[in-house]
Amino acid sequence: MSRRGRAASLPTTPQRKPPVLVSDGMVVDHRDDEGNVAVYDFRTLPVPDPMRRSLAGLFAARCVPSRWTSHYSSRHVWVHLETFTTYLSTLEKPPTDVEDVTAGLWKEWKLSRRNTQMIGYKELTAVRSLLLDEPRLTAGAREALSKRIPPPEVTETSFEDGEFDAITAAARRMFRTAHLRIAENARHLADWRAGAFPQASDEWLLGEALDHLARTGTVPCYTRANSTTRTVHRYIRVLGGERPENTWQRLFLTGMEAVALGVLLLAEHGWNLSVINRLAVPRATPDAGPDGKRIYRVELEKHKRGTGRYFETRNLTDDGADTPGRLITQALEATVFARAAVHDLSPGTDRLMIWRTGKAPRADAPADQTKGAGVGPFRFGIAGYAAKRWAMDAEFASSPFRRGRRTVNVVHRREPGQNSQGTHDSTYVLTDPRAQAAAVPVIAAAAEAVVAKAREVVFGAELRETADPADQPTATADCHDYESSPFLSPDGGCGASFLMCLACPNARVHPAHHSRLAHLHHALDNLRSVMDPGQWQTDWGDAYARLEHLKSERLLGIAVWSQALGQVTDADRELINYLLNGDFDQ
Repeated sequence: MSRRGRAASLPTTPQRKPPVLVSDGMVVDHRDDEGNVAVYDFRTLPVPDPMRRSLAGLFAARCVPSRWTSHYSSRHVWVHLETFTTYLSTLEKPPTDVEDVTAGLWKEWKLSRRNTQMIGYKELTAVRSLLLDEPRLTAGAREALSKRIPPPEVTETSFEDGEFDAITAAARRMFRTAHLRIAENARHLADWRAGAFPQASDEWLLGEALDHLARTGTVPCYTRANSTTRTVHRYIRVLGGERPENTWQRLFLTGMEAVALGVLLLAEHGWNLSVINRLAVPRATPDAGPDGKRIYRVELEKHKRGTGRYFETRNLTDDGADTPGRLITQALEATVFARAAVHDLSPGTDRLMIWRTGKAPRADAPADQTKGAGVGPFRFGIAGYAAKRWAMDAEFASSPFRRGRRTVNVVHRREPGQNSQGTHDSTYVLTDPRAQAAAVPVIAAAAEAVVAKAREVVFGAELRETADPADQPTATADCHDYESSPFLSPDGGCGASFLMCLACPNARVHPAHHSRLAHLHHALDNLRSVMDPGQWQTDWGDAYARLEHLKSERLLGIAVWSQALGQVTDADRELINYLLNGDFDQ
């Protein structure tokens, strides 16, 4: 048996069973929420039996519905336990049991790990989380393990537009070719089943071979004496040969074509790979309407960190090319025969992403073997290694899915994709160089707008020690250049109210104005106490803010302001009363 946990050929049941410890407490069975079983053999770990047994017990305690609902979770920890125990086996005095793990040992293990998101950080956090469940840990070891492990700096970036366009174009070419191939053979099969071809003609023989392929997953074959299979001879000529592209690929996607479809779903909707892999077959709603539009109900499921999942339903309409539902229609057409074959082999399977492998299943393999990954010659979803191989074949630098999802959600859609707004902002947007670069002009424009607004509000007149006889007096200041006002009226001249004089660079304020402006400030304060706050802010807030600025130590200061309040005259009071309540507003 492989050291990796693998789904075993155990019968599924509708009831979730607790984890099973067998073989002297060193083998753990993990049944996921779909009833599939993965077996983890702790006897393969290179540590003493007491340590194996303790780790198996900690591991089994998490293989329950309230902790680990999928094999992804258990395999993630298993892989890192293998690395940790391999490290322990290299020590001069390896610990015998979990209680022998010391603070010093843990620190040495941390220092030996590379500080990367994919390796070191995940290794440390996965092993630490499991070990902290052990009550026999010493106080020193528990304290060392409990210290926060800072995540490494995110280095993953979104694709540049040209690079992402090239990736989606390559995926579109590959999937379009596959879709047209399957659609063409599907039409031929439909014509054959409708009796459109003379019996025994080449068209009829091809239709018969396609019918057998659709029902069984393979063209008609026979087994030779050496146990190898060959296509029945009379079909070879009409099929064009015995290679996969001549036989089973007529009705089924290949693994690389499934990756291409996944890339297009990513580019269209921003779904991550785990969501794409688990997509249930979308159903067309019965109330699509008389216009013939197909509206698909797409159910999305995303496993969340820790216990639980995130479910979401979207309605996607196929109203022609370049509409959100058109790709769903094409995906359904490209996988229709694979889904039908899988339904016959494993009734109840409801997956969209199904493709056929070129490897025939072993004759002695049980029917439900590796149900989590596929049935018979058919496979579900897209493995990480397949995505990397697709990228390599297409001459791209890396798998398109992680960076592609970041590109779609951060650069194109600019909204969360099955994440909270906080996670979207902190994990994706704020760490992405393209988003940072795009934010620079936006932030600059916002800053300029704030400054402009501030300049409108703050005191903008010029302070003078004495009056200039050439200036024109107003209710609040003297105007130095009425004809060149920044607040021009349609018929020329100044169109601003007298309250706006304090924001105008043409205005001049000298000591003769101080008392009336101090009284205006006091009067506005009184108005605030009797008016609705919102209405007061709308009517008088900006004028009051300019007077506050004038009163500040940067301009007149409290001493001058207090002196001005003591010098308010009856003429000042009458002028301000007209300004606030009379016809003195223009």
